[in-house]
Amino acid sequence: MTDNLSQPFYQLMPDTVIDAVESRGYLSDGRILALNSYENRVYQVGIDEAEPLIAKFYRPARWSDEQIREEHEFCFEMVEQELPVVAPLRDDNGESLFRFGDYRFSLYPRRGGRAPELSDPDHLYRLGQTLGRIHLVGAARDFQHRPALTIKSYGYDSVELIGESFIPATLKEAYTSLTRDLLNEVESAFHRAGQVKLIRAHGDCHGGNILWRDDTPNFVDFDDARMAPAIQDLWMLLTGDDRNELQLQLNEVVEGYNEFADFDPRELHLVEALRTLRMLHYSAWLGRRWDDPAFPHNFSWFNTERYWGEHLLQLREQFAKLREAPLELL
Repeated sequence: MTDNLSQPFYQLMPDTVIDAVESRGYLSDGRILALNSYENRVYQVGIDEAEPLIAKFYRPARWSDEQIREEHEFCFEMVEQELPVVAPLRDDNGESLFRFGDYRFSLYPRRGGRAPELSDPDHLYRLGQTLGRIHLVGAARDFQHRPALTIKSYGYDSVELIGESFIPATLKEAYTSLTRDLLNEVESAFHRAGQVKLIRAHGDCHGGNILWRDDTPNFVDFDDARMAPAIQDLWMLLTGDDRNELQLQLNEVVEGYNEFADFDPRELHLVEALRTLRMLHYSAWLGRRWDDPAFPHNFSWFNTERYWGEHLLQLREQFAKLREAPLELL
């Protein structure tokens, strides 16, 4: 928890947002709407006689300028391949990362849409097709500055933070023992998968980051983009607990995916391992951001005795899933 409440990021006011947007040559009509984002600060800003823009102000110390520009460049590469990706706007010099006072920000066109229906086979097939094309671009070269999704960064580092600073003393022994066993199972799953290829991936490919419009999935918010196995962008499209239903969903996604890229079935060993890492990482993310006033306000249930009890129960259920046979392609 290294954030400092005196940082201007926490004091970002509507007038500053509008001034920053206008510093890029736009004239605001004064309308501003804060959007549902916690890691960064994101606003819809009305523009005089034009469509509103989305202004994204980056959290200090999360990404370097080089890492942000790598994300932007990844988006530009996909747009060049006519992929439905919402990329940041560039100025006449090709720059997409801007500064205003103490802030770094970027501007995006507003893109409307609704979440995909993940129970709809047609939606899953189209999502698979689009992700296959995205991963062709992602596999063309590696990130040089952005990190990889690893067991250490998402698993061991998360467990260390929670164990040292957040877990109640009454639950610490149970948490330590359970997470040790969980991470052993995660290690085993990665071992069974073997040397899978890491590619530039979206990294946070849940339904909230996909806008369905005109029968097309539009992918937004590549802020968590990193080197990861392809399955990282596929497993979050699978919903429910019924294994037969999950198998059907998986086959729709992979059938669409294989039209453009070759899915490696060994990566199916990683589905529950990656889900486990996401669960551990999510709790640690809340902990790392607890000094940000927005987090206690919006996540008031976090860091309560009840929360940690439920978290342990979920991790025990996840341990059982890790020991089940992986999904298979039919």
